[in-house]
Amino acid sequence: MKIEDTPETWDVVASKPRFSGYVIDVVTDSVKMPGDEVADRDYVVHPGAVAVLALDERQRVLMIRQYRHPARQLMWELPAGLRDVPGEPLVETAARELAEEAGYRAATWDTLLDLRTSPGMSDERIRVFLARDLTPIPEGENTFVAHYEEIGMPVEWVPLGDAVDKALMGMIHNSPAVAGILAAYAASAEGYARLRPADAPEA
Repeated sequence: MKIEDTPETWDVVASKPRFSGYVIDVVTDSVKMPGDEVADRDYVVHPGAVAVLALDERQRVLMIRQYRHPARQLMWELPAGLRDVPGEPLVETAARELAEEAGYRAATWDTLLDLRTSPGMSDERIRVFLARDLTPIPEGENTFVAHYEEIGMPVEWVPLGDAVDKALMGMIHNSPAVAGILAAYAASAEGYARLRPADAPEA
């Protein structure tokens, strides 16, 4: 059997909206299961997101720390953001987030990973990009004004090997960060040669 996730849609005989929020909605679908049984499945409808593993010439990962209220933690993460501009190519969304949250540009972009963060309860998709050949944005050119949790976010450069250790030791918990760090470490063994282009289609 080929080990690859594939598109599949089972019949939905009814769908009920439960909640509509600023970013997410919650719905209940009544899904026709094998054996003609019908089961209700609650899930979060999410616009999707992108994340950026920015790697400098010294093989250090750019990480930011942000307060996450549901987790009640200050969490070390990758620059990331919602897919909130209709029709915008994902790599452009990622470049915007890298500029806004960390103040950097990248000349080289690759697709590192495509994630379904919690497919049993959400349709959220996250594409994690690898960004290299970084340059800081001059202070006068970055006009982004931080709000809410983004105010005062620190930026730290972490050696890739150290970041792997911190992920494996349970010191970093953010799922795109953990997945991105481990994927970048694995891909580095072959000089990142097998990564997909930045505009690779999503399954």
